[in-house]
Amino acid sequence: MQDATEQRSHGHRWMSGSEVRRAFVHFFEERGHVETPSSSLVPHNDPTVLLTTAGMQQMTPYFLGLETPPAVRLCSVQKCFRTVDIDEVGDESHCTFFFMLGNFSVGDYFKSDSLRWSWEFLTEVMGLPADRLYPTVHPTDEDAYRIWKDEIGVPEERIGKLSDNWWGPVGPTGPNGPDSEIYFDLGPEAGEIGDGPGESSRFLEIWNNVFMEFFQAPDGSRTPLPKQNVDTGMGLERLTALMQGVSSIYDTDLYQTIITRAGELAGVTYGADPDSDVALRVIADHARGATFLISDGVLPGNEGRSYVLRRILRRAIRYGRRLGLTQPFMAEMARVVIGQFGADYPALTERQRQIEKVLTHEEETFGRTLSNGLHRFQDEVAKLRASAPQGEEVMQLTVPGAVAFRLYDTFGFPLDLTVDLAREQGMAVDIEGFDAAMAEQRVISRGGVAFKDAGRERNALYVERGVTSTEFLGYTETGAGATILAILDPEGFVETAEAGDEVEIILDRTPFYGESGGQIGDKGEIRTETGLVSIDDTFKPAPALFVHRGIVAEGFIRTGEEAQASIDAERRQAIRRNHTATHLLHKALREVLGTDTHQAGSLVAPDRLRFDFTSLDAMTPEQVGRVGEIVSEQVLASTPVETQVLPYAEAVEDGAMALFGEKYGDTVRVVTIGEFSKELCGGTHLDHTGQVGPFVIVSEGSVAAGVRRIEAVTGTAAIERGMRQQAVLDTLARDFRSPWTELPDQVAALREKLRATEREVGQLRAELASSSAGDLIDSRVDVSGISVVAGKLPVKDKGDLRTAGDRLRDKLGSGVVALGAEIDGKPSLLALVTPDVIQKGIKAGDLVRASATHIDGRGGGRPDLAEAGGKDASGLDAALAGVPALVQSLLNANETR
Repeated sequence: MQDATEQRSHGHRWMSGSEVRRAFVHFFEERGHVETPSSSLVPHNDPTVLLTTAGMQQMTPYFLGLETPPAVRLCSVQKCFRTVDIDEVGDESHCTFFFMLGNFSVGDYFKSDSLRWSWEFLTEVMGLPADRLYPTVHPTDEDAYRIWKDEIGVPEERIGKLSDNWWGPVGPTGPNGPDSEIYFDLGPEAGEIGDGPGESSRFLEIWNNVFMEFFQAPDGSRTPLPKQNVDTGMGLERLTALMQGVSSIYDTDLYQTIITRAGELAGVTYGADPDSDVALRVIADHARGATFLISDGVLPGNEGRSYVLRRILRRAIRYGRRLGLTQPFMAEMARVVIGQFGADYPALTERQRQIEKVLTHEEETFGRTLSNGLHRFQDEVAKLRASAPQGEEVMQLTVPGAVAFRLYDTFGFPLDLTVDLAREQGMAVDIEGFDAAMAEQRVISRGGVAFKDAGRERNALYVERGVTSTEFLGYTETGAGATILAILDPEGFVETAEAGDEVEIILDRTPFYGESGGQIGDKGEIRTETGLVSIDDTFKPAPALFVHRGIVAEGFIRTGEEAQASIDAERRQAIRRNHTATHLLHKALREVLGTDTHQAGSLVAPDRLRFDFTSLDAMTPEQVGRVGEIVSEQVLASTPVETQVLPYAEAVEDGAMALFGEKYGDTVRVVTIGEFSKELCGGTHLDHTGQVGPFVIVSEGSVAAGVRRIEAVTGTAAIERGMRQQAVLDTLARDFRSPWTELPDQVAALREKLRATEREVGQLRAELASSSAGDLIDSRVDVSGISVVAGKLPVKDKGDLRTAGDRLRDKLGSGVVALGAEIDGKPSLLALVTPDVIQKGIKAGDLVRASATHIDGRGGGRPDLAEAGGKDASGLDAALAGVPALVQSLLNANETR
């Protein structure tokens, strides 16, 4: 590390990373820019992006006109994380986490100011020699080329033209434009000039100016944007390396503070051993990335950005083990990172306790996995090598998928770790085989139950644990602080649960409603300082005990931890609408059908309500309509919904309706809707009936003897249904060229016209079949005195075939009729035999059974009439041609008897 007063050979002074940062921000503030704080590494309102990878991401809403910027000139030092190079980290150049310096113009200045300021900052503020800076432009960007050459004075031979100097669009359409990069010549020691910037490793890209001036249409055409924007980006680490005269970003003070501390813990010195240097660089980069990710709310897990965090943590831990760091060390690395960057990024200091806690737990947990599985992996590698044919290269060896899965399933060895270790051994891993083994395991798992105690009484299970009740806050709260009293996984009670574990959680207090009284349980999340649990269901094994079932999505949770429990409030509001509507529906049914009607069951879900009620008769359309009217009248009245907790006897005496067969305690909750409805109910309800919104009965029908069911929707679901129905009406009205009010008459007229047409077509088909049948009479053959008619008819269905057969038999008077037809692509056969011929031993069933073999089918029937169907219509002609011979054969057989 050079002293701050030391001068580089090309004249500029040494600057720390912090000084470079401050100089950049100050330079652009002097030119009217407003510094915007770095956005989170977790992109805001953009689920399509895993992590923040560039400074322009937080500017995109301003560029697109979706949000108003705090100023038209902005600058920032943005935290960035890119995952593409994780496996490469350890060399002297690649990293995952870095800081991006950027200045931005939202429809203000453009190319001239942007390029001139970039040049001024690099040459005058940073002191980089102008003759070692090489700008590049897109071949079509004559403006940028002219600015570099004529306004700034860069010689033509140092201005490159690169076809990839074009940014965007993201997707087939969108803003895009040329960009101009600035490269630094590292000198002869870095290589030959070759083809120049963008091609030779001698030139290091340090800054990129992007000029978004066009909009690309789906056909590829580009039109100028009404407002042109500037987005620039420059890596702080690269610029700092230049300012400190070092060849690697890891030799700068931005990394050396962390590397030095890691070396002290491991007893090694950076630069003394290449293998140790690789490990120290991995630890430095991943410690920075992990610390910042956790400070922005990311916790280790098995999916998405949580998996990225877990992966870099495990990689750093593994390289730490190579240095002999067998005790947890990542929390100490985080302390160094926080000490170095906490002043500029306060979230680091504010969440230091959480950061250290998460890192320590992950390291302890993974350390055990590493210890248990590493020697198993080495054993498997030794077996593979021993079994390989002599002379076969190690590169050709592949770890079988079944072996990789066994390491994962038995020892908790993650697949990516097996892949990393195999790569280091010059081997591959059978990923497809691993996936197949995983799929097979899932099939086996689905054959059982998630929780092995499913056959036990749930209440007794928790009583054994000393957990018997939960304070329910959900009538008034959608979120609440709580303490985790117990955690259960499929194996039993546990103190800790990790990301990916399916769990049941008991809290001392909760806003989550447990499924009961027809109302389904709440969904939501439980978040602790170190973990996040996605709750998929809440149920009550006992009246006062609420169990939250879900999956640990990120990090880990522990019994005794403080937690924040939050329900899906939008989902709950939809459930409240449907529950209050259910009470209105119940009373409306009793008004329309009589007081003998009672509730026989219900389901209150977010997307619909289902209400079962006693009734011996089906409801008429008028009754269903009247019930809907009554409910809607109460909704429009916007009557307050009030609740009271009363002794059971007092509530019933006061007129509250209790459900038959329902068990109630000594005290009950009474839900009152003005003078209209009063019921005993423990569910969640609206503040007033107007919040129900539209109410639509979807169906009414029978579900059991004496029990009917109504399904209905409210609120958003009712609006969506109404909009779909309106779209259908509008389409029909356009097609019929009639107002929607006349559509019923139009449809009725069309149906009558269709019926008349069908009758006419039927008559025509019958006449055609009769005509065709009459033609067949002329082709009859005589078989030992028996008239036999056989042939194909062009009929639409089997009914027409039978009609033609009957008429042909009647015309024939005495004999055998065999008809065939291709109906809907499949062959059909029909045989009819008159009574006098039956007495000679000829039966219709025998004829079709024998003939059906030609059409790959089967058939049978009565002696006078039989049918057959098949799969091969090409055999119809052969089947019919063989009928006379069949008749003769049956006659011969009968004579011999």
